[in-house]
Amino acid sequence: MATERLTVVIKLVTEILTTCFRIGTSSIVDEHTHEPILSILTLIVETAAKLHRDGHNVVLVSSGAVGVGLRRMDVEERPKYLPRIQALAAVGQCRLMSLWDGLFSHLRLPVAQILLTRNDIADRTQYVNAQNTFAQLFDMGVIPIVNENDTLAVSEIKFGDNDTLSAITAAMVKADYLFLMTDVDCLYTANPRTDPNAQPIEVVSDISSLEADVSSAGSALGTGGMSTKITAARLGTSAGVTTIITKSSKPGNIHDVVRYLQELKKAVASDSADGANTASTSQTSSPPLHTRFLPSETPIQSRSFWLLHGLTPHGTLYIDQGAYAALQKKASLLPAGVVDVDGHFGQQEAVRLVVVEKISPDALNGDFLHPGQEPKEVGRALVNYGSLEIARIMGHRSTHIQSLLGYADSEYVCLRENISFFGKDEHTRR
Repeated sequence: MATERLTVVIKLVTEILTTCFRIGTSSIVDEHTHEPILSILTLIVETAAKLHRDGHNVVLVSSGAVGVGLRRMDVEERPKYLPRIQALAAVGQCRLMSLWDGLFSHLRLPVAQILLTRNDIADRTQYVNAQNTFAQLFDMGVIPIVNENDTLAVSEIKFGDNDTLSAITAAMVKADYLFLMTDVDCLYTANPRTDPNAQPIEVVSDISSLEADVSSAGSALGTGGMSTKITAARLGTSAGVTTIITKSSKPGNIHDVVRYLQELKKAVASDSADGANTASTSQTSSPPLHTRFLPSETPIQSRSFWLLHGLTPHGTLYIDQGAYAALQKKASLLPAGVVDVDGHFGQQEAVRLVVVEKISPDALNGDFLHPGQEPKEVGRALVNYGSLEIARIMGHRSTHIQSLLGYADSEYVCLRENISFFGKDEHTRR
């Protein structure tokens, strides 16, 4: 028994972790002067270096290109004109990477720049290539610094945020921890700035039951806020990543939290090896205040995550309950199970899967719903036929595809391997 305990503890001590930091614009440049906040940036670099010296992999997801560009071009406010924002991002990205490279070079740590857009990860081959690049950089002892390619990503600047990018990156590299750094220590039950009775929420095991104040918006330079961090936590935890919200002005908390969680793991493993209860876990040091979102006990696999979150859906397939039940049993989607089609898409493009209950075989345009029934998006799929073709073959047997279309590339609308379903928390909120 003692030998088994020693083996477990040694394994935990030598475990190589992958930690992803998400650093917002407000942590990188001053909101008013646009000057780099060197005090915070230096602490972030020191924290990354400590984890790196401990043998762990580190990824930084860094915003700030537009903010740094404003300073470089002596522009006082973030403009409204999109091409100008993109131009400032192009100017600022050079300066931002120079800043990170200069700080890390003092500690003799090489860094690499990785710019991503949704188009980059929409292609499965490119997604896998990105994973391989990250793996090679880790092997070489390099710290990747990831940012959205704001010069090209129109929708990202207008609607998106780097919190979501950080969650996708964390899932891509199979990270153990994702740290979302913000201007508060953790989530609270209410806004701590206005409500003195606000209580910290330290551990969240079920995001769907979360009761917290998420009304805070991002800064004047950034695009995020607390709600986007909750969204990122949903994505991260679904992929098995422990997601943590902590204060951006105290980057050293990251190292302390990681050390605490490793001590906690060792204490639990020690208790389990001894057949004891959790007496020794109470002796672990108290961590800095933070909110920890526990990972899913059944995390989705890499390909399923890519299908759900790496692709932009171009339309919707409405399927009946029978088809949904068959898909749950690993069957592929037959045209007979499709009730309606919405949107314009081609072969091998992503679509939403929405379950409905039809009331007549020829009902269209939403009339297939029972009164009061809400359609439920349950997942995503890559289709074998375009929207026009599916509209013609839906509700028919597969043997009729040839006569209806003049050809039959497949007997299925979607193959089961190209279908992925949301977890319980994800589809209940849709």
